[in-house]
Amino acid sequence: MKNPRNSGRAGKHRIGSPEESALLEVVRTADVLSRGFVPIWKISGLSATQYNVLRILRGAHEGLACGEIANRMITRDPDITRLLDRLEKRRLIARAREAADRRTVLTRITPVGLRLLGRLDGPVQRVHRRQLGHLGPARLRKFVELLRIARQATPQ
Repeated sequence: MKNPRNSGRAGKHRIGSPEESALLEVVRTADVLSRGFVPIWKISGLSATQYNVLRILRGAHEGLACGEIANRMITRDPDITRLLDRLEKRRLIARAREAADRRTVLTRITPVGLRLLGRLDGPVQRVHRRQLGHLGPARLRKFVELLRIARQATPQ
């Protein structure tokens, strides 16, 4: 006896909506691209999220509060404090209370962290070029624009 739930679908793959297909392609692509950085993270002893924090702090000369770092992260990390603890233990960042508001703790990248990022800049850029350079500047601009539009329409 046939199973009515599978009736007419035996041997066929379910075809999803264009939105589902697009999301699956984005997730698969993100996974493939992120794997290209694994050797860099291994050599540097950093995780992708630790690198992201250092990159964020390099651009924030005055330092940032923990919540602001969390807001700027590429991927959400539920335990940003522990992540910062590990970076501070390696002397890649330093945290200090702000003079004007003692409740606020600002995090800054240290000279050690800056030197590590400086050593990683070339290898990271080479991976970017190898993975996406073939698209060319015009396609990359359009790709970035489409991804931003998709994110803007999605509740955070």
